[in-house]
Amino acid sequence: MRAVWLRKFGGPEVLVAGDAPDPVPGEGRALVEVEFANITFVETQMRSGTGPMPVRLEPPVIPGNGVGGVVTAVGDGVDGTLVGRRVVSSTGGTGGYAEKVAVDAEGLFEVPDGLALDDAVALLADGRTATMMTRAARPREGERVLVEAAAGGVGTLLVQLAKAQGATVVAAARGARKTELVMRLGADEAVDYGEPGWAEKAGPVDVVFDGVGGDVAREAFGLLRKGGRMVSFGLASGEWASIPEEDARERGVALVRPTATPEELREFTRHALREAAAGRIEPVIGQRFPLDDAAGAHAAIESRGTVGKTLLEVSPPS
Repeated sequence: MRAVWLRKFGGPEVLVAGDAPDPVPGEGRALVEVEFANITFVETQMRSGTGPMPVRLEPPVIPGNGVGGVVTAVGDGVDGTLVGRRVVSSTGGTGGYAEKVAVDAEGLFEVPDGLALDDAVALLADGRTATMMTRAARPREGERVLVEAAAGGVGTLLVQLAKAQGATVVAAARGARKTELVMRLGADEAVDYGEPGWAEKAGPVDVVFDGVGGDVAREAFGLLRKGGRMVSFGLASGEWASIPEEDARERGVALVRPTATPEELREFTRHALREAAAGRIEPVIGQRFPLDDAAGAHAAIESRGTVGKTLLEVSPPS
């Protein structure tokens, strides 16, 4: 099969397509013929050797942690009726940038009728994260909610989820293309956090969804009213906000750190898939790259020019 290899850490160019042995599904596992692979910002950090602990790759390795496709075979102990079904799944950390992958059958999510496979892949990680963040922060009707990195995969979903709960959404994104996108998704206001004075334009808020970290997150923290909540889901800046708990207590706000059991995390994913199948949320797939150009996909993400989710198109739909 074709796959993308990471043989050493470095820039996007170290991702090189080549041949790899076909995986064989062992006991409790299923073989998926991959049509789409998910790419995350964290994976670009892992490729460079700077990924957050404990997530590190050890070359030579095939990267990729999220795929969608059709089950073509199963190992011992797995229900044979899974063969032929459309599924999305985590790979357990590696192996996703490939035409085929063997995964834990218990970790499969069947794609609901009416939902396109590429949309389901876009929701696999981001839908789970956005659902968990929303339930943790509990935005209420009439509250003002600031979503950082609002044009990203998670951010675009948070904009929609917060609006659905009756909040006034202030979407923070970088550049005119991204601020225009978030307004089309239903944001009430948009600010460009690449411009000086963006926080003053955003104004006081009750909830902050922090997808940037660093200075942007610290400025956003200063916008919280008493009783406000801040929850972090990403570090596009390369660092977390690192706001001391005592600062939050002094201001009467909460730094929310979501926790969930493995089954709760699975339910968050299932919920996102159901909501999308029903047309209540819409993942944004901003760019697609062929499998052989995984390097180009990583470069695009690192350029900060992407919107929504970035996918690898591994094989044409059957």
